[in-house]
Amino acid sequence: MQIKQILDKRLSKLSKHYHAFKDYKELIDVMVAQKNIYEPFVFNTLSVQERALLDAYLKRFSSIQDFLGAKIFPLLLEVAGIGGTKMSEVLYLIEKEEIIDSLDNWIELREIRNELEHDYPEELSEALRDLRFCIENFDKLESYTLNALSFAKRYLA
Repeated sequence: MQIKQILDKRLSKLSKHYHAFKDYKELIDVMVAQKNIYEPFVFNTLSVQERALLDAYLKRFSSIQDFLGAKIFPLLLEVAGIGGTKMSEVLYLIEKEEIIDSLDNWIELREIRNELEHDYPEELSEALRDLRFCIENFDKLESYTLNALSFAKRYLA
């Protein structure tokens, strides 16, 4: 399969993740307007459906962040004819192409994603802090997704 076909297929998958992610964020915004879900007492009173929504959001957040870094960014550079083999080079070039706004921001998102995937905070307050971070950084991950899609259009047309 050609590199452009692979990228196109991956971008289609990314778009599906993004649209679900955006829908979840809109529902969470409604919930947050009604109650402070970041307070442990309030969080513990959430319904099963509300908790499922938050879990689904966090899963998409992690999936998009991981998918961009591992599956999309290297291919974007390849179809654009820009070198970069090590992940550090890929991220430097992705920042240079203005797909991400800063390497520091990307690394921070990555660290939170890793915490969500690997560490299950024993303290509810830690988990709620990570949840708040992910919800408050929706715009950042959204812009990275949209920038990647826009960048790819230049080379897939």
